[in-house]
Order: sequence, then C-alpha cells, then structure tokens
Amino acid sequence: MWLLTKMFFSLNLCKLSNFIPREILGREEWWNILLCFPSVFCVIQLAVLPFLPDAPRYILIEKNNTEQCRKALQYLWGLGEYKMEIEEMSEEQAVIGEKQNMSVLDLLRDKSVRWQVISLLVLNIGIQFSGISAITIFSFNIFLEAGIPEDKIRYVTLGIGASEVLITITCGLFIERVGRKPLMWRGFGGMSVVMALIIVTLYLRDYSFVIPYFTVFLIFLFMIFYGGGPAATVGAVCNEMFIQSYRPAAFVYIGILRWVGFTLLGFVFPFLIVVLKSLSFVLFSCICLLAALYIFFILPETKGKTILEISQEFQRIRVCGSTKEDTMFLETKL
Repeated sequence: MWLLTKMFFSLNLCKLSNFIPREILGREEWWNILLCFPSVFCVIQLAVLPFLPDAPRYILIEKNNTEQCRKALQYLWGLGEYKMEIEEMSEEQAVIGEKQNMSVLDLLRDKSVRWQVISLLVLNIGIQFSGISAITIFSFNIFLEAGIPEDKIRYVTLGIGASEVLITITCGLFIERVGRKPLMWRGFGGMSVVMALIIVTLYLRDYSFVIPYFTVFLIFLFMIFYGGGPAATVGAVCNEMFIQSYRPAAFVYIGILRWVGFTLLGFVFPFLIVVLKSLSFVLFSCICLLAALYIFFILPETKGKTILEISQEFQRIRVCGSTKEDTMFLETKL
C-alpha cells in the first residue's frame, strides 16, 4: 500500500546513497557534498509519492468511499473489480464501527491486541539487535578486527550493502509462495548460527591468512539470511497484524521502537566492541536465536488470511497453559 511503498522508497533509496566509493567524493574538501548526497534520493521520493494513491483500506474504512477504493486497487494491482477484497474491507469496517483513530496508549492498553504489541516488540528487538546495524554502521571496526587490510574494507562494505538491497528485493518475489513465518524464523535462525561462526573466526584469524576472508564470507551469508528473511517479511507482517483503527498507532509504535533501538545500539555498541571485542557478537547471536524461537512457536502465519482472521489467530495464542482469555473486542463484534 501507499505507506509501505513510502517505507520501501525511504529505506532502499537511502541505502543506495551509501554506494558511492571513496574515489568519487572521498576528498577532504568534498565532505559536505558527500554528507548532502542522500538528500538527492529524498527529493526523488518526494517527487514520486504524490502520484501514488492513498491506501485502499484507508479509503474504504475511514473515508467510506468504495468507488475510490476500487480505483486505488486498480491503480496498484491492475484492472479488475476486486469484489472479494472490497467485501473483506467492508467486514473489517463493520467490526470497527466507530472505534477509529486509536492512540498509542489505547494500543498498549487494549488486551485484544496485546500479542500483536508483544510480537512487534520481539520482531523489532530481533532486527535492531541482530547485529545488522552493527555490521552496517561499524563495519570498518568489524573488518579491521577481522584482519582485513584497511584499504580493502570500503570495497567489502560496498558489496555487503549492495547484496542486502538485492536480496531483499528478490525475496519479495517468492514471499507469497513460501510464507512469512518460515522466512522469518529461518532467517533469524541462520543469522544466529552465522554470528556464532563469525565469533569463532575472529578468534582464529591469526592461525591462517584465509580465515579473515572466511569472516567476510560469513558476513555476506549473514546479509543473505537477513535480506531473505526479516528484512523482507517483518514489514509485511507488521502491516497485517492490525485492523485499520489500530494501524496508525501501530506505525507510531514501530517508529518509537526503531529509533530507541538505534539510539541504544549507537551508544552501547562502541563500548561493547572496545571492552568485549568479538565476544560482543554473542549477544547478537542469542537475540537472533530467541527471535527465531518466538516466531516458530508463537507467531501465527499471516499468509493467505484476512486481517480479521489474523486478529483471531493472535487471540487464540496460549502460553504456558494459560486459561481462556477474556472476551475480546473483535470476538464480541464477530
């Protein structure tokens, strides 16, 4: 939809700005141009987004405009009547009733969406502290620790960034066939194993000249698991968890989690890398493993289900033999 398209452009266009090698804008007197270069992609995004329609679900449920909703669907997906999609949105509109535009506090207080809120927290912690931000932001330190020559590090970092974008886009081609849940738990599980192997290679780097390059290979493999798993699926799953009345608050909640995670990681990781060195990656490996276990045992699959069906799946979650849950808002309406 429109908001997801915004997020896609914002993420991937800004990542493309990092693909400028030092040889082009690496001179000391051009540092201000290099710093401003990402604004070019922001301008492109601002120029493109006004031509995209509002989200069809928003148009029908909140604006109650069926015809405009159909036009938006046709603009995004091609010609067609989309009767089933509109009927599904109408059912959600009937369930919501007058309960619209919920705040973040309403989202956190409502027991009917508590597992969605917990899942968002787990998924965002899993991504933020999986080690991906550390590899992206502090890649120079990581490769220097691995023993890679300083003049070669920028090329390795360039290749890692390019592989992340390409794999994330490729994964979108088969996400509907495989499903969100398998891609996520396998991605996090693979990242956990690879991160553990990276720790081993960092300790053994002095035993052979080949080992540092094997570390580079493992980091590329880490990016494959990340781009082919969490990076490509978490956004879609987060969008499918909530009915329309909670969706704006959910996006705010995700934004808060994301920036708090960036801030904590930015402040904590430099001290971890100095004090613990390669052992700091044990934390990332454990977090990836916990996220994989949560997804495998608790998180429901959202593939091929309507928003209401997904909400009911979350309400059926039982952990540690818990008793029957209280009557939920959605259950009452349905």
